[in-house]
Amino acid sequence: MQPILTIDLTIGKFDHITVPTDWRDEYLGGASLAARLLYEQITPELDPLSPDAPLLFINGPLSGTAGPAVGRYVICAKSPATSLWGESNCGGFWGSELRMAGFDGLLIIGRALEPVYLWIHNEQVELRSAKHLWGLDTYQTQEAIQVELTQSTARVACIGPAGEQRIPYALVLCDHGRVAGRTGMGAVMGSKNLKAIAVKGSHQVPLADPAVFNSLRTKANRELRFDPVSKVARDLGTASVSDYFDYLREMPKYYFQYGTYPEELRISGMVIAETILACVSACHACVIACGRVVNLEDGNKRKGPEYETLVGFGPNLGLNDPVVATRLGELCDRFGMDTISMSNTIGLALKLFEKGVIGNHETGGMVLNWGDAGVVEQLIRQTVRMERLGAYLAEGARLFGKRFDVEEEAVQVNGLEVAYHDPRGASGMALVYATSPRGACHNQSDYFMVEVGQAEGKLGMEYFSPKVGAEKAANVARHQDWRTLFNSLVMCLFANVDPEMVLALVNASCGLSLDLDAMMNIGERGWNLKRVINHRLGLTRESDRLPKALLRPYKDDPDGKQGFAPDLEPMLRAYYLARGWDPVTGFPGQNKLEELGLGWTLPDLQSLLKRKAS
Repeated sequence: MQPILTIDLTIGKFDHITVPTDWRDEYLGGASLAARLLYEQITPELDPLSPDAPLLFINGPLSGTAGPAVGRYVICAKSPATSLWGESNCGGFWGSELRMAGFDGLLIIGRALEPVYLWIHNEQVELRSAKHLWGLDTYQTQEAIQVELTQSTARVACIGPAGEQRIPYALVLCDHGRVAGRTGMGAVMGSKNLKAIAVKGSHQVPLADPAVFNSLRTKANRELRFDPVSKVARDLGTASVSDYFDYLREMPKYYFQYGTYPEELRISGMVIAETILACVSACHACVIACGRVVNLEDGNKRKGPEYETLVGFGPNLGLNDPVVATRLGELCDRFGMDTISMSNTIGLALKLFEKGVIGNHETGGMVLNWGDAGVVEQLIRQTVRMERLGAYLAEGARLFGKRFDVEEEAVQVNGLEVAYHDPRGASGMALVYATSPRGACHNQSDYFMVEVGQAEGKLGMEYFSPKVGAEKAANVARHQDWRTLFNSLVMCLFANVDPEMVLALVNASCGLSLDLDAMMNIGERGWNLKRVINHRLGLTRESDRLPKALLRPYKDDPDGKQGFAPDLEPMLRAYYLARGWDPVTGFPGQNKLEELGLGWTLPDLQSLLKRKAS
């Protein structure tokens, strides 16, 4: 593994650290290694927006290798949105370029006196003024830096005005709208007066056995290219499954109140392909190419919306037009705001207006009707300017609801807004949302894909009906470990690669001799370490919960009698048993931690128990 570049923005000092060999072997890289590197620094007292707060950009051993869908990197910090473990995964080319520049990570602390950006090129590091860039949107920032550096192929990760304003769901964007969207990593970056990081490199990505690895990755990419999941994603994008998810009632409508829509839905990958699709886009060396490039009436090609953005700015708000979703999603990207959190929080505002909880006084006379795209655009613009109702929307759904004494109406878990995979249509997502280390996250485990049949038998997974509960708890835990491994490598969740091929790629790239069980243990170790970090930050057994909206049937279920809602408590009890966690405290058990080589965390957990008892 290459060094991790360290930067103290307060004093402008650059250095590097070498990751201990045993940490590399135990966590591989990515988010799990980040959790180990940041364990001592992420404390309950740490303000995530303070100069002392660390911000870590990190790759994995497969990042940038031209392997199967591994052009990704991870950003980790204490989240300003949740005050828990913050982690956000991003595609594009930036992470690959950082590896080719000679670094596998970038650890940033401190705060610059005025706006700056970093320029990293083949192990050379410069700190440059960004005063002239402050206030620009994310696309303008990328273009301006490339022109300034006279490097049109430099890759730029940057924040927009939302990150500068430290909005807790501000994102980091690079390339063709690829985003590290969740948990507010853009706000942490903005709190450091860091506008952007530009990278350019020409080194070879290090591999333990290049000949074996390259042979394997060629085979893996060939198989992945013709995998049915990949082919559908390439043809129709991440919204390829929209129609089926709607049929399963997994796609929520009108802020998680209804399972059906009053008219034929146009929110789908098929509609985009038949109307506005111009071409596709891909991350570094990816054969899937799930990204959409669309052509609207102005003739300008732009990023097409992903599934979450389509639903969030579609039926979630009573809208049904992929062009509208495209424009609203682009507005959020340019401002640098997570589309899931933004559309979720606006959905809450519309619901509260409908119920009379807020009115003209709070909205400044604006009428918040479902299906009004103009109102939604105004609310987005108010949010980034933090003016009028937008000042409250900028706080996120949990605090927005709490401000009006209806926190229980906010569809969020631990401060992170729920994505648009409803557990009333895919019950495994109930456990995923309740136990994810970063709040209501659909990417720590995309178990909704298992619910439609993508269960990996070689890893001990099996298929369960989308409507059963506790029976699938161990299955969910196994899938979470599998995806934690992906976030260590860093591999895209859309890469439907055979586990034995993943194992062979890991061994060839890292010089290891793991078997499948040992590889899965690495995923389980990372999941449990993040759990320990969150307990230190205040997470309790009571935090593993769902908002009330997801615990009752949809309003349009037949007669209100045949509707389904997950019974979470039995699922949690079975989950803790499968995990080897204490069912009373939710803490990982001593035997489990020692089995995973995490016994060194036990004193912290025991100290927490003593404080709780006293």
